[in-house]
Order: sequence, then structure tokens, then C-alpha cells
Amino acid sequence: MSDKRVYLYDSTLRDGAQTQGVDFNAADKSLIARELDNIGIDYIEGGWPGANATDDAFFAAPPELNRARLTAFGMTRRAGRSADNDPGLTAVLSSPAKVVCIFGKTWDFQTEVALGVELEENISMIADSIRHATTKADEVLFDAEHFFDGYKANRDFALDCLKAAYEAGARWIVLCDTNGGTLPDEIERIVGEVTEIIPGSHLGIHCHDDTGNAVANSLAAVRAGARQIQGTLNGLGERCGNANLITLIPSLVLKMGFETGVGEQDMTKLTHLSRMLDERLNRAPNQGAPYVGEAAFAHKGGVHAAAVEKDPATYEHLDPEKIGNRRHIVVSDQSGRSNILARFREIGIDIDPKDDKISRLVETVKEMEHKGYAYDGAGASFELLARRALGTVPDYFHCSSFKVLDERHWNSKGALITSSEATVKLDVGGTEHMTVAEGNGPVSALDTALRKVLTPIYPHLEDLRLIDYKVRILTPSDGTSAITRVMIVSADKNGENWSTVGVSGNIIDASYNALRDSIIYKLFRDGAPDSHV
Repeated sequence: MSDKRVYLYDSTLRDGAQTQGVDFNAADKSLIARELDNIGIDYIEGGWPGANATDDAFFAAPPELNRARLTAFGMTRRAGRSADNDPGLTAVLSSPAKVVCIFGKTWDFQTEVALGVELEENISMIADSIRHATTKADEVLFDAEHFFDGYKANRDFALDCLKAAYEAGARWIVLCDTNGGTLPDEIERIVGEVTEIIPGSHLGIHCHDDTGNAVANSLAAVRAGARQIQGTLNGLGERCGNANLITLIPSLVLKMGFETGVGEQDMTKLTHLSRMLDERLNRAPNQGAPYVGEAAFAHKGGVHAAAVEKDPATYEHLDPEKIGNRRHIVVSDQSGRSNILARFREIGIDIDPKDDKISRLVETVKEMEHKGYAYDGAGASFELLARRALGTVPDYFHCSSFKVLDERHWNSKGALITSSEATVKLDVGGTEHMTVAEGNGPVSALDTALRKVLTPIYPHLEDLRLIDYKVRILTPSDGTSAITRVMIVSADKNGENWSTVGVSGNIIDASYNALRDSIIYKLFRDGAPDSHV
């Protein structure tokens, strides 16, 4: 193993889920895991089996990963129980994940007060749990909770906990700055001292961002010898968050010269990955985010802009295209062509980079995004937009009109009833169709009506199902007249899913736009024939 190789461990699906206002469902977790796998993350922590229904659902049908190793998280055995007779530990070790991360206390105060056990018993709990886990999993990590506070309070006990886990067979010993209160100089010094006991090739670092130093602390640990970094996308996590992998990866590779599983081409996907997560969570992307923010390489007209146009290195610390971002001159926007071409390569479109259609598509994308569309989180809608610009999407159907009615009333038994009814008029291959359908809400009724017409004509739609629906208000100052963005995630019987987007001042119209793209994408992907042929 090269001393320059640093392994990346993502805990977004568990640590990130503890962020205030963030609530992943199993579909969210699967989609994010596949995106992480796609860029070359080494370990993806899926959650804590047995802890909640969402994590159980995720591990019951985990996504297929090609590059990453799925990891299950859990705690050591409880005091007074054997490792093979602890229900919590058994649930973790019974999951389909071949890697497990087990946390335990390494601070004497937490051991005696929070757990209420003797220090020697805590060390035995760690050793027994790791030893048992190695008989069930391919690889075991020990997360040394509260390690830095513990080390400063009782160095010998904290190190004894690490040694117990390492000698019991843990592949990685992860030093956790659980309350985020340690500073970079302390991290570098303490990790350096720990490497005298545990080889740096077996040490990881897990930092929280309560002093705003999680990224700096992680980099300091690597300088001191640690060779695994744990963190989350966009720094999600409880309180102030965790170390931000989106910032860490380019800093490690492009600034410090370390190697990770994220290759040169993978690096260009970081901006998309960051913004995709925000769109998935219905959050506005942080414009000032390092490397990937919209303003990270923005230059206002004047001296700075002129200097950048002559020599980008004057005000840009690296080429923004390396991480999938772009230069933005506020008064004369230069953007897009390279990003569009990169997206074309991802979806398998082969086109001459000098083709005039690329320039027109760049302008179309900018125009649509100005209206509120966001394509980082809606890959299927982007692909359709791109293919339409190239003239390669069949005209499957045309909606002449639709009408949606909602009714809310009390029935004869005094129960409150709400119902929705949609009427659609569609032109399919020159033939007019009109139908009416009811649904559980206006979007459900509209979806049902559309498919009532289209499924007999296009059997490919029989297994199409909507699995997620999110609405974001784009102009909150407009109150109930605000522009809305609707994001829809659809799936088929093979478990593949795709995201589409619609924008309008009318939420039903925005929903229709996203539904239409979802249906057309499914038909196009499955090779359905053009209705006019």
C-alpha cells in the first residue's frame, strides 16, 4: 500500500441524517449511495441496522455497489452480555454489509458516567465485540468515540482502548473528535503520538465541525500519518456538521498530492454531486462553498475580471473544470461548454465539441436555470433537454389540455373527505384521447389519468412508479403566488430510478412538467417506438 494512499469513508447516510431538517428515506439513501460509489468513495456507511425502520429498509434491499464497500454501523456489546448474545450487535452483524464499524467509548468520564461501567470492563467490551465481529464480517473498524477528550483526560486508558480493538483484529482504528472541540495543532500532535502505538496505515480520523476546523483537523491528521478520513457530503451532520468530503477530496489530491479512489475524471463530478444532494434535500446550494459553490470562481466586472481573463491563476487557485465547476464573470458570463460535454459523455452522447448545437444548448440551459430549473438533481430532465436540442427524442404524445378538480367535504357519517379528479386530453400518433381519473391528491389523479391513456399504447409504462415528490418555493417573498420547483423521482421494476424537474407559478403545472419528463424518459430509455411512425 502506497504511503500516499488515503481511504475515504462517507457517513452521510447516518451522520448526515442527524442534521436538523434532514430526513432521508430508503430511496434517498440508495440514490446517494450509488452517486458516492460512482465517484470512487472507498466505504459507504449505510446506517445502523436495527436502529430504525429506514435503515432496516435500506439494508433489506441495499444498492449494488461497484467500487465502494457498504458498511454497517453499530455499538459494542452492552455490559453484562456476551458479544454473541447482544441483540444490538447481532442486528449489525446480520446485515448484508461485509464491513462493520463499531463504536465504543474511549473517554474515562463517558465510560464511568454515561455507561456506568468500570474502565476494565469497557476495554473488554471493545475487545470482545471486535473479536466477534471479525468472525462475521470481512472487515471491521473501531470508532473511538470522544477519543481526543479521552486522550487529554486519561492518556493510558484511551490508548488501552485503541490497543484492545487493534489487537482484537480491527482493520481501522478511527479517532473521533466527537464534540468537535479539538484544534488542528492538537490533532496533529496527538495523532502523531498515537502512530507510535497504532500504525498510521491503520488509523482513521472522524472530525466534527463545531469550531469550523473539521476539514483542517482531518488534513492535519493525514499529515501526522492517518490514512483514512471519514466525513459527509457538504459537511452534513448534527450540530455544526462533519468534515466536508467535497472540500477534503480536492484538497487532499490536488493540493497535497495524496491518492484516493477518486480519479481525475471522478473529480470533475464533485460539483454535480454536491448540488445533487442539496436538490435532493430541497435545500438551496451554498453559493460560497469552497471548490463547488456557484461563487467559488465568480469574478465581478472590473479589474479582477480583466485580470482573470488574461491569467486565471491571478485569482483562481486551480482550474474550476477539474472539480466540475466553472468560471463565472458576472457581467459577461463565460460558461458551460465543457460541463455540457462532460455530461454528454456520462449519458453516452457522442458529438463534435465544435458543433453549434452545443452553444445553443448552453444558452438554453442558462435560460432554463434562470427560470428556476435545476438539472444537477434532475439528470433525466437534463438528458431529455440535451437530446431534444440534438433532435433525437421521439414525439410520443402531446397533451392538448388537462383539468384537475379537488373537493373537500364532510360525508353523511361526519367524516372529512378529500378527493381529486383529473381530466386529460392527449394526442398520441394523431389520435385524440380524453379520459378522467381519480387519485389520492391532484398529482396522483393527473398521473393516473395520463397513464390510463398511455399504458395501453406503451406497455413499457406498466412498471413505472413515482417514489418521491418534493416541492421547493423559489420566490418566497411572493407568498402563495410564488414560483415552485417540483422534483420527482421515478423507478421501475429493476430498481433503477431517475429524477425529473418542473417549474411553474402553478404547482400542478410544475408537477405535470416533471411527470411528463418522467414518462418520456422511461419510454426513450426502453426504446419505445415513436407514436407517429
